[in-house]
Amino acid sequence: MLTVRVYGILMQDSREVLVSDEYIRGNFFTKFPGGGLELGEGTRDCLQREFMEEMNLRVSVGDHIYTTDFYQKSAFNPTHQILSIYYFAHALEPITVPLKTKPFDFDPEKIADPKGTAETFRWIPWNDFHEESVSLPIDKIVARILKERF
Repeated sequence: MLTVRVYGILMQDSREVLVSDEYIRGNFFTKFPGGGLELGEGTRDCLQREFMEEMNLRVSVGDHIYTTDFYQKSAFNPTHQILSIYYFAHALEPITVPLKTKPFDFDPEKIADPKGTAETFRWIPWNDFHEESVSLPIDKIVARILKERF
């Protein structure tokens, strides 16, 4: 089974990169904002929907950055292969969701249930951003591409 994921790289004045800290099924991940492609949806539409669902933020989708070019097994289902597509995203309005300054700064009740989920967003300053800033293998490649390009 192939799962397609679409992620957005949102930068603030080329000085900070937006990441999502997530708690999923007892595990902690730092990744780029985005999510799964739904049937009948284009990749750019998916990214706009994901930003709206996760951050109540309208974005325009910019240039393509990277599409997975190797086999990547899903972290959640070993019978699924992940194909990830990355674009630059540009906020069309101010961000209104609370932004955290520390990684995994969740409300304690959000992570009390090992089957629960939680998500927060934060900016990572460009000088502190590197491939170790993100958890997922494909995100690490994109982080490296970004650092090489800028």
